[in-house]
Amino acid sequence: LSVALCAGAMCCAASSAASLHHDYCVIGAGPSGLQMAYFLQRAGRDYVVFERGHAPGSFFALYPRHRKLISINKQYTGKSNSEFNLRHDWNSLLSHDRRLLFRRYSRDFFPHADAMVRYLEDFAALLELQVQYNTAIIHVTLDADPQAWNGHYFVLTDQNRQKYKCSSLLVATGTWVPNVVNFPGSEYVEGYETVSINPEDFAGQTVLILGRGNSAFETAENILGVTNFIHMVSRSRVRLSWATHYVGDLRAINNGLLDTYQLKSLDGLLEGDLEDLAIVKDKKGKLHITLRYYLENRNTSAGIDSITLPQDELDNFATRAPYDRVIRCLGWKFDFAIYNRSLRLMPGKGNKNKYPQIKPNYESRGTRGLFVLGTASHSVDFRKSAGGFIHGFRYTARAVHRLLENRHHGVPWPSTVYPITQLTNSIIKRVNEASGLYQMFSVLADIILLKENATAFEYLEEYPIGVLAELETQTGRKAVNGLFVIIMEYGRNFSGADKDVFYYNRAVGEAQHAWQSNFLHPVIYYYKRLPTEREMRLCPPDWPLPRPDAIHHIVEDFLTDWTAPNAHILPLRRFLENCLGTDLRNFFAESCFLFAFTRQKLPPFCQQGYIRMQGLVGTRRLQGHAMEAGLLENYTVTGFAGDRLLSSHEGSQDQDHTMITRQDHTMPVRPLQHVVNAKDE
Repeated sequence: LSVALCAGAMCCAASSAASLHHDYCVIGAGPSGLQMAYFLQRAGRDYVVFERGHAPGSFFALYPRHRKLISINKQYTGKSNSEFNLRHDWNSLLSHDRRLLFRRYSRDFFPHADAMVRYLEDFAALLELQVQYNTAIIHVTLDADPQAWNGHYFVLTDQNRQKYKCSSLLVATGTWVPNVVNFPGSEYVEGYETVSINPEDFAGQTVLILGRGNSAFETAENILGVTNFIHMVSRSRVRLSWATHYVGDLRAINNGLLDTYQLKSLDGLLEGDLEDLAIVKDKKGKLHITLRYYLENRNTSAGIDSITLPQDELDNFATRAPYDRVIRCLGWKFDFAIYNRSLRLMPGKGNKNKYPQIKPNYESRGTRGLFVLGTASHSVDFRKSAGGFIHGFRYTARAVHRLLENRHHGVPWPSTVYPITQLTNSIIKRVNEASGLYQMFSVLADIILLKENATAFEYLEEYPIGVLAELETQTGRKAVNGLFVIIMEYGRNFSGADKDVFYYNRAVGEAQHAWQSNFLHPVIYYYKRLPTEREMRLCPPDWPLPRPDAIHHIVEDFLTDWTAPNAHILPLRRFLENCLGTDLRNFFAESCFLFAFTRQKLPPFCQQGYIRMQGLVGTRRLQGHAMEAGLLENYTVTGFAGDRLLSSHEGSQDQDHTMITRQDHTMPVRPLQHVVNAKDE
């Protein structure tokens, strides 16, 4: 017996020794897995990506079945700013390599899925990412160790029983398990993942589609012109993306069936709980829709003639006509099967049950060190923002990487310190070009941390607002003197399946009504101190953040160009000044010179510029421009009349008068009573 035990221990030790260790293990080489791999590689971290397929992006090799992506690929925006252009490029991953922009792989506004497959292959190859292909992880468990980063290691086992030990686990597998509803007769239903995509196979047939998402309408669009008619049934009403402002809802490219339904061309939409349905097949192979309770206590094998159908009691029952085919298009869910119970990776609640439960920092609620990336992390912003799609999760993956860099390697969240005079400019620049703020509206925010006495500020980009209360521990930055939070928002009551987003007077144009803006626009929250976790928990459900000390909406703009001096910049600057109790205007040297003699405290612009001999050196052209714009009076000295100075408008034409034109605005020569303040810009 002792020999047997010893042998077992030796086997265990050998197995442990054979385990391969990495600091970071990424499961899945789809877009989110490759995006995280890029950031880990750029940081010089020890990582590996496991991919069960022979190439990255295996999901896109099959889906969408009809091969047209619904993520836009806008070639032209009229601007050369690469950050701005990412606002309208929903397919590219983030990288330093300009060759890896998706517009180089397709010119189609809605690209072919094969272009995405090629793009992901090149992304992994050109950047030399550490991807281990043909490796299917079939089991994940924990190995407790107090010396590990998180108090345990993650032990992964592949299809060849090879084990891998990881300090941190990043799950990027997406949602790929088809949603299936079981009801009597569901064995007659074809799945979206296997149904024919050849329209001729449906010629002259009557089809019922279960589901009402883009996959359902995509399938209907493909066969719309060859079927007798198509019916579509789901438990919820159709949600149009232009009304909900959620890109996962029905897109216009797939909604042809709505036309044929509302214009009475035989096709139609129905609402009902799929679990209440039942399908009965007759001798001719036709499929009849009935309700589950009609089949209770009945022998369905006895034949259709002995089964009561709804039309037997209600002769105008909507689905009384038999169908040739029933197709299931109900989307996908996360695969929980490979995770041991010790990880406590649980499904979400309600309509989020297809995703794992995670915190706002994308870390599992049950296990420290396990982060979920990509589509599977969409529970954080489901039906609110773009975190389930490439143009959203490319930014959340970067945010997770920055959180990990601070937690495990002591690298604080990237930031830049500016003098307070640059506050207005910094905000205007970001809201006009930042793509992360724009795509992940109401989820990622720019954070401005004020320095003591508001003389400077520290700017952090695209931080997850769900963990705002933990900002100091998550970023390694201090927020002791107050902060501004900049996010993008739609109007409170402008989004919803039942909303008319095309109503008259839907837009706001006046700055004083900016708080009523409906379309996506910047909102600035001001806090004198960092909100607490309790305040975050008690935040109203329709508010992304707790009640601030002050709030400012920059009025919506038809061109999404928030650079108008009067409508956008001036109200913002005055809001910032009111919060800080300071003057954020820019001044000419004359004004700063006057303030130095007439005020106890100079404005920050004069303190940080004029007094330190910084700023533009005056020239004839600059002075002339200022006078033409009405910013300065023309007090240029042109000569002398006896012992009296002549201004330009009263100077003599005598050629003997000496021209004295001041070239340096920092050294005024005229009397103080002639110096005027720069007008409010």
